[in-house]
Amino acid sequence: MRIHHLSCGSMCPFGGALYDGFSKGLHAHLVCHCLLIETERDGLVLVDTGFGEQDLRHDSRIALFFRQLNNIQRRPELSALAQVQRLGFQAQDVRHIVLTHLDFDHAGGLTDFPHARVHLLQQELETSHHRNNWLQRRRYRPAQWPGNVQWQTYQPQGESWQGFTAVKALNGLPPEILLIPLPGHTPGHAGVAIQQDDGWLLHGGDAWFYRGEMYQQQRHCTPGLRFYQWMMATDNAARRENQQRLRTLSLSRQENITLFCSHDAKELARMQARSR
Repeated sequence: MRIHHLSCGSMCPFGGALYDGFSKGLHAHLVCHCLLIETERDGLVLVDTGFGEQDLRHDSRIALFFRQLNNIQRRPELSALAQVQRLGFQAQDVRHIVLTHLDFDHAGGLTDFPHARVHLLQQELETSHHRNNWLQRRRYRPAQWPGNVQWQTYQPQGESWQGFTAVKALNGLPPEILLIPLPGHTPGHAGVAIQQDDGWLLHGGDAWFYRGEMYQQQRHCTPGLRFYQWMMATDNAARRENQQRLRTLSLSRQENITLFCSHDAKELARMQARSR
């Protein structure tokens, strides 16, 4: 499998380095780190979609609260569809989308790939349909999901992967792609593990937000992202527990596992350089 690391959205919240740890000005730089996987027999697979074409051209699909808080940049060239096309493919070549969760900045591109089967945990889909509080009504945006979407849902159970429950044998996908339940940020949040010849990749979604939260004994996170994680979590105790387990895994020397999250621009640049 060949894996492309894409930034499918740009957010520049006020706070600079208090958010991202490196920006010199008043605004931070956050990304939407998605994966495009070229498989031998199953077509293209997207892991998350970032913002969709319509999200980046019009305001109506994303809640005003998040448009202003995150200072979402209108850059249609960053959509997953635009990047798939620049690589020489068409929308219909994307046959599967695996979602870490259904937040507006992870699933906005579903309407750009109407032929794809969408894989996620059943709990996440159920929660997104209920939208029973103020935050859920703003984070889950049904206008981003086509009416004929081919949902393929899973229960958070299966075999073990590195001490985590793993959903294996995703319908129609290569056995090297696993769904790892990581609830906390949302009830049905998950990571996506991918086995390569030289080890594993783990896309952790929003299980953590900052590079300093992994690969060291003591967690380090900027004040802005620490607050954002707390604000967005549906179960902070579960989020902290899973984050600690992931941190322990990142420090393990028993397996060659590379972890990265969705919004850290430095992590994205590191993974893009590694893939090249």
